[in-house]
Amino acid sequence: MFGRKKKEKSGGASGNSWVSQVRESYKITKSQKPLIGVTILGVFLIVEVVVVAIAASLGHPVYGAVVGTPFAALAAMYFFSNQAQSAAYASIEGQLGAAASVLMAIRRGYTTTPAVAVNRNQDMVHRAAGKAGVVLVGEGGSSVRQLLQDERRKTERYVPGVPVTEILVGDGEDRVQIRKLQKHLKKLPKKLNTTQLREVRARLRAVGGFSMPIPKGPMPKGIKIPKR
Repeated sequence: MFGRKKKEKSGGASGNSWVSQVRESYKITKSQKPLIGVTILGVFLIVEVVVVAIAASLGHPVYGAVVGTPFAALAAMYFFSNQAQSAAYASIEGQLGAAASVLMAIRRGYTTTPAVAVNRNQDMVHRAAGKAGVVLVGEGGSSVRQLLQDERRKTERYVPGVPVTEILVGDGEDRVQIRKLQKHLKKLPKKLNTTQLREVRARLRAVGGFSMPIPKGPMPKGIKIPKR
């Protein structure tokens, strides 16, 4: 009996947490897209009207209204999820440590050490280790290129023979946009097996990095920005 009550309490807490996350996501999305509420409602109504119209043409308008409601709700939620994800990236874009925030939100495949190198201009390099090898991600101005090269040389000394990939975050031909960074990493070819990766991570763990601020805010679609 007591166990059941405890489970119900836990479920309630989980539900409250989900509601809080949705509320916070909506708040951030609205700050970036003021008309988000109207557009969500518009998506819901359009889908509902389309389903009802199709059902009416078949002689079942009431059935169409009943069936159309959950479809319209799903469409509205999907639309909001995409808009919230875009707004979440926009809210951290340009902030110090934005790339580290996105890297550390990758749930599987990579272990990230933020700010392994920083210069006086606040350009910085983050290091992620995965089966693609070691990935050095630089964010900042033009001087970050030299920072990347210096860190590459250090990394090659720490883990000789391991592939090292350099990525510049930002807008431009030779840069990767912050919103595309996770997908870019996941597309890199795998070159290390599990045993090799474990050894690489162990060596890099001894090197460490600097302490740095991580931009706060929800990352939709299950992405969570880790707490400091």
